[in-house]
Amino acid sequence: MFRFKQKQPLLNRRELLVSFVVAGCIVALRLLGFFQLFEWIALDIFFQLRPLETYPQPITIIAVDEISLRTIGTWPVPDRTIAELLTKLNKSHPHAIGLDIYRDFKVDPGHEQLLAAYQNTPNLVGIEKLSQKQDNHVLPPIGLNRSQVGFNNIVLDSDAKVRRSLLYWHTYKEKHESFALKIAKLYLQSTGIVPLAAQSNPEYLQLGKAVFSRFLPNDGSYVGADNRGYQIISNFPKPSCTTCSRDNWGFRKVSLREVLNDKVPESWIKNRIVLIGSTAPSLQDYVQIPYSSQFVGQAKTIAGVELQAYFISEIISGALYSRPLIKVWSDPIEYLWIWVCAYLGVVTRYQIKKTTISFLIIIFFGSVLAGSTFVIFLDGWWIPIIPGLISLSASAFVVTCQINYVQEELKRSKEFLYQIINTIPDPVFVKNKNYQWIVLNEAYCEFLGYPKEVLLEKSDYEYFSDSQAKAFRFHDDLVFRTQEPCETEEQFTDKNGNTYSIATKRSLHKDAAGNCYLVGVIRDITKRKLIEEDLKREKAELFRSNKELKIREDRLRYLAYHDPLTGLPNRKLFAEQLEESLLWAQSNSLMVGLLFIDLDGFKKVNDTLGHEMGDRLLITVASRLNNCLRGSDTVARLGGDEFTVILRAIPKKEVAAKVAEKILLTITEPILLEGNVARVSASIGISIYPVSSHDTETIIKQADAAMYRAKHMGKNRYEFA
Repeated sequence: MFRFKQKQPLLNRRELLVSFVVAGCIVALRLLGFFQLFEWIALDIFFQLRPLETYPQPITIIAVDEISLRTIGTWPVPDRTIAELLTKLNKSHPHAIGLDIYRDFKVDPGHEQLLAAYQNTPNLVGIEKLSQKQDNHVLPPIGLNRSQVGFNNIVLDSDAKVRRSLLYWHTYKEKHESFALKIAKLYLQSTGIVPLAAQSNPEYLQLGKAVFSRFLPNDGSYVGADNRGYQIISNFPKPSCTTCSRDNWGFRKVSLREVLNDKVPESWIKNRIVLIGSTAPSLQDYVQIPYSSQFVGQAKTIAGVELQAYFISEIISGALYSRPLIKVWSDPIEYLWIWVCAYLGVVTRYQIKKTTISFLIIIFFGSVLAGSTFVIFLDGWWIPIIPGLISLSASAFVVTCQINYVQEELKRSKEFLYQIINTIPDPVFVKNKNYQWIVLNEAYCEFLGYPKEVLLEKSDYEYFSDSQAKAFRFHDDLVFRTQEPCETEEQFTDKNGNTYSIATKRSLHKDAAGNCYLVGVIRDITKRKLIEEDLKREKAELFRSNKELKIREDRLRYLAYHDPLTGLPNRKLFAEQLEESLLWAQSNSLMVGLLFIDLDGFKKVNDTLGHEMGDRLLITVASRLNNCLRGSDTVARLGGDEFTVILRAIPKKEVAAKVAEKILLTITEPILLEGNVARVSASIGISIYPVSSHDTETIIKQADAAMYRAKHMGKNRYEFA
């Protein structure tokens, strides 16, 4: 009992010392930004794990998608189309309309109509991009009142994700409001909510029940972040939406084409916020947010207009329903949190002697900490979970190393050094922590060529070249550091200049005082290494020869069966594929369609733009044909502007007709060739096995004849054999 009481104060001081040292290191690393990226990842995971939210979402997005772009036929969208859209929306009386498309220049036709629509839409908000550089500054929409314009600048973190939003920005002493804030204010006006200075801090904005605390450079996990403007850390909503994506959350979206064709219910527009923006992949207006990260697969980006919807939804739900905004601890509280986690790890490891049990408890505590911070996050608090977990585990690891060191001091190995070493016929050496020889057997001295008395208390650098001595020192140091035995292969040069290949097995031993000794046993493997080198050279030569032969074989086979310009199967491969397809269809009682395609107007492109442009056109047509077909179908180029398509396993000939129609539609789309727009069409002949014939040659001739018939009947059409 007396001994226990004597040791207890020392143990307490040790726990405090270790916990303070570990916590201090973690805090220092955190201030240097080592954990910033990992804390962002943890925050993203918390966002993804949060449940769906049921706050009412008054936002409808009108998406300028790829289908709408093809319907309109041009980009940017003409002013007449925008004016028509605004006129239709006004009839449904939305609270606010956000035009998240830059309109800083005229896009005829219909500019006068657009100006009139601007005048008739006081609840419209347009966008601009603020920048000190003129070449990066995007002006407001032409003709739109300056008070109806908000900036849409975003703040990217170093991992290219958006986690913060801007509310205000100042340029040349002029105050600007963000696009999202202007839209939210318009909507909140109908509920009687107006911007106020917060009572807790007059410099903070308050809307209804929400106070938007201004972001500081070291808030949360950020270290020295740029906090220009009025920024906030965004608490991205996760709104439930039964009509949205497969995840059943997000914002309701309709296409521009659907609105223009009056296919959208009025209830989706009336008294709501309507955002107009591009979602077409070809326009590349996409960003990443915390929800973009995927546990499996590539990151999922969102359109810029969806990002603005998140910002608007956050402001409105905070103002109307007290939805939490992101809050962070002050620096002293974060430091205290890190120390508490470190102290918990130290106490657990010291009190529980068994390593396995103690680390299981540490894992349990870590799980509790992670779960607790997630629950607190749901209430809007961003707690530094990564520094806490690292403090907990690092402190337990440090204590474990201390315990192991004390236990290793009890090992005794001095008898091995004096009694065993000279009984081994192989060369053996023993070094101290200063890498000096302290014990050598006779075999080692004979191998090196010096007497023992000369070598003792000397180091490798005094008898070996720098390269060999550095290699010996590296492996010696590895054993001293890891305290684990290792076996390595090295070069060894004796006194007479003879170089040998050796295998050295090193292990570490300690005496009762805790002094460490490195013991090495050497085997001469020179003959074995020479044989191995010969075998390696022969193997490498064989491998190189086989590889070259395989590359040549693959290249020749490819050239024999593919068109060098388009990469499509050539006439030879087409004939083989068709023969195989007919045999397979015969054995399975299925139909095969053969399409002969000849381009209309290709000669004109060649004559006017040149053969190089003609080649590029053929490559484009080949790509479009591939995109029209299934993976089981085959498209080939026979030569010139003639192509064939094999449609396998079709149930009826109408399927071939649909494919032909799709090909005609695709080929007639304009083709851009270095600033020149080329237009071609196609004449298609179709033969069906076994309807047209059972013979391969006959089917080909019939399809060819049908193609010429289509060409004579006006081109840009298809005909059956």
